[in-house]
Amino acid sequence: MTQTIHAHLHEEAATLALGNALAAAIMPGLTIYLHGDLGAGKTALTRALLHALGHTGHVKSPTYTLAEPYAITTANGVLTVIHFDLYRMSSAEEFLDAGFREHFNAETVCIIEWPEKAEGVLPDPDLRISLAVAGQGRDVELLALSDQGIACLNRLKFAPNL
Repeated sequence: MTQTIHAHLHEEAATLALGNALAAAIMPGLTIYLHGDLGAGKTALTRALLHALGHTGHVKSPTYTLAEPYAITTANGVLTVIHFDLYRMSSAEEFLDAGFREHFNAETVCIIEWPEKAEGVLPDPDLRISLAVAGQGRDVELLALSDQGIACLNRLKFAPNL
């Protein structure tokens, strides 16, 4: 069973609003794949989500480090979010060799940019978000691929471009 939401984000503020809405809808254990070309807004969306969760520091793309962990204090306790950027990986085995697989558990939210670089070794996503440049804005598709992903989209309160 799947569930899909499509939207056009007319400007960057709408991408940030989507990140804010996702922050209110996610739960521990969620695995999110982010798809899109360079400049499509994957890191901007992740940055907005992390800031909406309460992270006050800088959020950079982990292009060279491959993974950036965040421990965020929320009303429900500490939430660990790990932002992966696999763009520079040359093989899926690098993902395994780095020991990243251990981060995928019921307590951690894992957000993965360029998941196709670790195809075959990554856990299946609960939510797949695809971003594409469309004119001055972005087209976005949110596809829930598990019960947890569907629950996330059911909690999502997002009205783009209001």
